[in-house]
Amino acid sequence: MTAGIVKASAGPESDPAGVRWLIFARDRGILVLWVLLLAGFSAWASPYFASLDNALLIANAAALTAIFAAGIAVGVICGALDLSIPGTAAMAGCVCGWLMTHGLPVWLGILAGLAVGIVVGLANGLIALRGFNPIIVTIGSLSVLSGLAAALAGGYTIPGLTGLTFLGTDRFAGVPAPVWVVAALFLAGTAFLTRTRDGIRLMAVGGNAEAVRRSGINADRYRVLGFVVSGFCAALGGLITAALVTEANPAANPGIIFNALTAVALAGVSLSGGRGSLPRVLVGALILGTISNGLTIKGIEPYWATAVTGVLLLASLGLEKWVSNTVSRRLVATAQASAHTSTR
Repeated sequence: MTAGIVKASAGPESDPAGVRWLIFARDRGILVLWVLLLAGFSAWASPYFASLDNALLIANAAALTAIFAAGIAVGVICGALDLSIPGTAAMAGCVCGWLMTHGLPVWLGILAGLAVGIVVGLANGLIALRGFNPIIVTIGSLSVLSGLAAALAGGYTIPGLTGLTFLGTDRFAGVPAPVWVVAALFLAGTAFLTRTRDGIRLMAVGGNAEAVRRSGINADRYRVLGFVVSGFCAALGGLITAALVTEANPAANPGIIFNALTAVALAGVSLSGGRGSLPRVLVGALILGTISNGLTIKGIEPYWATAVTGVLLLASLGLEKWVSNTVSRRLVATAQASAHTSTR
């Protein structure tokens, strides 16, 4: 009898340990993957890969993906996937470029571009609150914004935006400007989501909006806030893109969504909402930049990097589903074993 109780009690103690390891693998596995990639490319692409200059190249190449991924991540965390990001980026760049080429100061163009992102996010959020599917709403916004950007630019790019180089090609303390922008964005975003009441509530809305409503919190307000943050990040990414090439392109680039979603999925951000980490999203973007950089150094065609990115996206989604299901099963088994032990 005593042996049976000891054996039964051992099961519940071992199961939580397994759950903890699974959760650790889900939340920290991305760091392990990045370290393995860095070690592998350092050996394979030696001596060019493992250098400070190349590290800055990787960080700079990952900057745009990180900015757009931050917007997608915040939207997904609060339960709203924003697919209008490419259109918002194009529109923000064209608005800024149009104002600059018509004699207005650079700072005003930048503010106007960022305002475009905020207004688009606000509009998407308010429309979605009327009961429309957010995915359909943002796809419609993408189409509208693409057309408006093309109309504003007359169907052509807006060149000569050299006043934006301080956001693009310039370096400060030897570090490219986009890297500084990403650092500031992710520090502010992480502090907001983890240290402020509104940030914590935003994540809670994505996890269980009905429970948040019953606690007396205006869940709709935070869903709209998620769209606004997503639009702001998209506009910021559009301005950085224009700064890097010193011209605004009205064409919406669908590849933005693909790369950003891959970084978000690699980071373990739950696509059902309520869970995510911006630092892990940043690592996800760096992983994509590392793969592209390493393959380029070895002279491998860029389309292989795209293929690898797609494989990583599918693998991360599969891993997320497997870990979630396994954790649920083990927790149920642990609870049942504990209940059985207590009855004996």
